[in-house]
Amino acid sequence: MDKIRIAIVGIGNCASSLIQGIYAYRKNQFLPGLLFEKIGGYSIGDIEIVAAFDIDIRKVGKDVSEAIFQCPNNTKIFFKDIPKIGVEVLKGPTLDGFSKHMMEFPEDIRFKESNKEDVTVKEVLEKTKPDLLINYLPVGSEKATKYYADCCLEANVNFINAIPVFICSTEEYSKKFENKGLVCLGDDIKSQVGATAIHRTLVNLFEKRGIKLKRTYQLNFGGNTDFLNMLDKSRLLSKKISKTQAVQSQLKENLSSDNIHVGPSDFIPWLKDNKLCHIRMEGEQFGGTPLELDLKLSVEDSPNSAGVMVDVIRCAKLAINNNLKGDIEQVSSFAFKHPKMQITEEDSFKRIKKFIKDNEKKH
Repeated sequence: MDKIRIAIVGIGNCASSLIQGIYAYRKNQFLPGLLFEKIGGYSIGDIEIVAAFDIDIRKVGKDVSEAIFQCPNNTKIFFKDIPKIGVEVLKGPTLDGFSKHMMEFPEDIRFKESNKEDVTVKEVLEKTKPDLLINYLPVGSEKATKYYADCCLEANVNFINAIPVFICSTEEYSKKFENKGLVCLGDDIKSQVGATAIHRTLVNLFEKRGIKLKRTYQLNFGGNTDFLNMLDKSRLLSKKISKTQAVQSQLKENLSSDNIHVGPSDFIPWLKDNKLCHIRMEGEQFGGTPLELDLKLSVEDSPNSAGVMVDVIRCAKLAINNNLKGDIEQVSSFAFKHPKMQITEEDSFKRIKKFIKDNEKKH
């Protein structure tokens, strides 16, 4: 069976966890943490990195196997015995991928831009011929995300958008990819058991049990570059929309903006890639009497995301092999916070299992 050839934009914590996972599961296929052992005949070990792009001086020019462990990456290292991959991290265009407020912070926790000349991404993609490209750019990188999406369209490469810039969930871009015969999946990757999935499930539980939700918040804290980047509030608009709509979609009637707050809250350096989430829900039960729920989640953020991305990659390859094109709703609704169509976690799980089963029969 052929490999799944991927290109990655942004060799940060999420890329590090994904690549560590690829090699960890190649060595020990019985490690815990997988939803699907195989999809379309592909295991995690069948994923192969063929191109990588970043802007940081400590990563550009290095082999991917070395670059994923460079500062400012600070996610937990659960598998460090990665052989040299033979893929050099190339300097992509910065555009709006680097928020200037980061310059106020120490170099070991922020981006440090390389002065190397930008490569022509389209030419690299045409030369390396990945099946798909994963966008792991920082939140708020709208111009840069559209640039890479356009390069994929020009180079005939399928696209996975892991960040909250709205590409695959828009009619404009999903139609562009469909017209080119390409798959487009997104936007804004969920975690295996993250703040959004838990919050959505609890809201849905309230609905199913007859509890009237009156108000709710979700506060998130972390110490990785994602949270540092999001200290610039101007970069947060799409993130807040993505997370808020994911929660509101589980309600029969939306809460007013005064009664719901969902979004990143602060950067705490010593937390590193550990994410703390606090969820509060206030409702009315039988007789109009009060019900209150408080929940705290502590999780290593990037491996939590990578556990879903390995399924998205293999579902994308399954779709490609079956000549599907455009946004694949069953995959996007299951794996992303801002898909074209929002459904419950329960229904999305049924739909992705059916998508895999149906398309495995065809392939």
